[in-house]
Amino acid sequence: MSMAYEEYMRQLVVPMRQELTSAGFQELTTEEEVEQTMQEAEGTTFVVVNSVCGCAAGLARPAATQAVMKAEKTPDRIVTVFLLVRTGKQRQK
Repeated sequence: MSMAYEEYMRQLVVPMRQELTSAGFQELTTEEEVEQTMQEAEGTTFVVVNSVCGCAAGLARPAATQAVMKAEKTPDRIVTVFLLVRTGKQRQK
């Protein structure tokens, strides 16, 4: 992929990421962060796998933020990962 395309995609997803991070979700951006978070998890962890698809925009992100904001009991940690983010292993393929 060209650098211009990759930059375009990075900019495209900024508001999609912010929708969850502004609601208190911690964004995990590397494979190592995901592994460390899950290994150190105590209690409950709510993981939202974010995406550019219409289902994520129309249902998943709004439902996740509402669930966290309106629930009587909340998970111990709320985190999100974005499908578009490529790890070093994926780049090697």
